[in-house]
Amino acid sequence: MNTAKTAPVEDEDVSDGRRMRSADSRRRIVQALLSLVEEGHLEPGAEAVAERAGVGLRSVFRHFKDMEGLRREINEAVETRLRAIIEQPLAGDTQEARLEALIDRRADVFEQIMPYRRAGNIQRHRSALIQDKSDEMTRVLRRVLKSVAPKDLDPDLLEAIDLVMSLDSWIRMRVDQGLTPQRAHQVMRRAVRALVRG
Repeated sequence: MNTAKTAPVEDEDVSDGRRMRSADSRRRIVQALLSLVEEGHLEPGAEAVAERAGVGLRSVFRHFKDMEGLRREINEAVETRLRAIIEQPLAGDTQEARLEALIDRRADVFEQIMPYRRAGNIQRHRSALIQDKSDEMTRVLRRVLKSVAPKDLDPDLLEAIDLVMSLDSWIRMRVDQGLTPQRAHQVMRRAVRALVRG
């Protein structure tokens, strides 16, 4: 009789252990893809992810039906990491000061998300998720810029500033032009100041 009572508890322990192992495997798979992308592997395959995570290839596809599901998980992890930075109010008592603060923030955020954007650009044409998230980011960045740009700014100048302060411009400076993060930050600041001051 006592054995009958304890069996369900043992079954629950086994089930809990499996859930914990499964959650750990899932976490390691996500971290493996994050790490590979951060290291410059712009299009890591499931095999590379499985090897880095220390799990079998079948385990990757057991947790994620396809690579799109894994991309969704990665996107959520990156968004969570950066939301705290992006949502903080901009310092400064004037529009000019807030615009300068926005330049500083973008340099910091862009440097963090640059590897993911570069990897995402490769997948964008075959991933609705990546395309949607890219479009959403463009809209958010533009909305924030408009909120701090001088209200009487010429519309063409606003478009030019939006271009200079874009993630794509940051990637161009860092990757194609070979600028350091500090130099790219300085160039962005000087370009925006020149545009604002006409």
